[in-house]
Amino acid sequence: MTNIEEQRFIRVGGIDQWIQIRGGNRDNPVLLVLHGGPGSPYALFTPLLREWEEHFTVVQWDRRGAGKTLGRNGREGCGEMSFERCAQDAVEVVEFLRGHLDKDKVVLLAGSMGTMIGTPLVQRRPDLFEAYVATDLYVDMVDNEAESYRLALLKNPKAAKALAAIGPDPTAWDHKAWEVKMRWSMDNAVLGKLFMPLVLKREVYGWRDLRHVLAGFGYSKKALFDDFMGFSAEPDFEVPVVFLQGADDEVTVRSLAEAYFARVTAPSKRMALIPDAGHFAAFTRPDRFLAELLGAVERP
Repeated sequence: MTNIEEQRFIRVGGIDQWIQIRGGNRDNPVLLVLHGGPGSPYALFTPLLREWEEHFTVVQWDRRGAGKTLGRNGREGCGEMSFERCAQDAVEVVEFLRGHLDKDKVVLLAGSMGTMIGTPLVQRRPDLFEAYVATDLYVDMVDNEAESYRLALLKNPKAAKALAAIGPDPTAWDHKAWEVKMRWSMDNAVLGKLFMPLVLKREVYGWRDLRHVLAGFGYSKKALFDDFMGFSAEPDFEVPVVFLQGADDEVTVRSLAEAYFARVTAPSKRMALIPDAGHFAAFTRPDRFLAELLGAVERP
């Protein structure tokens, strides 16, 4: 049994992109994580995922326009910003991992807006993936935002004025209007409790890196706004599919994920709700999430 712990830049899509590889046993399956945001790197959550590393070789990747990749290249140096370009990059990352870790395929875990890349990627290149695991799943962005708007208004009477100003039609929003809706959809108390200890710990991202993380979040939202507002998922897969959704998620709406799951065709499919969790269920309930993940993904 040999562990692995690496942080490095690799050449992907013509630019240097940062990855982190951590695991307790190189023989374990590879779990490639596609972060959300669309520019919010999930390597920040590394301290919460130690137990995951006992069962998987966990790969975090700061995509173009995000985190350490943005810090290395700058905005202009990141080149084309589109989900299509990110999907092409993802193929290159998987090909690197196959050679570097001596694996035929990887398990893909996509979160939030990472599912907007992961879903079509797995459908396009099923040969690269053992299974597709989606959490905080986006199905149809316009439908999702319309329902999320309704839930935010219902839950937060104080939001009435701000939400009335942007209106209930997501197709009429610009990125600033979308940010208004998101401020009222997110549970800020939960987010503060989740993020602040990790930021202060600075295990993966130092203060300079954290500035790039914040800059990348804003930059990617603007650059990819048209892409993510136009997203709608197709239901057909050629690999096993697992959806793990926070039972109380009002950002990526649970009811839409459940309706989509009913339409999905795949060699096998499973959906589980993570109790007492909303958005970011993988990181607010990492132990429960791992238990569901291990129950759903075949391991040698």
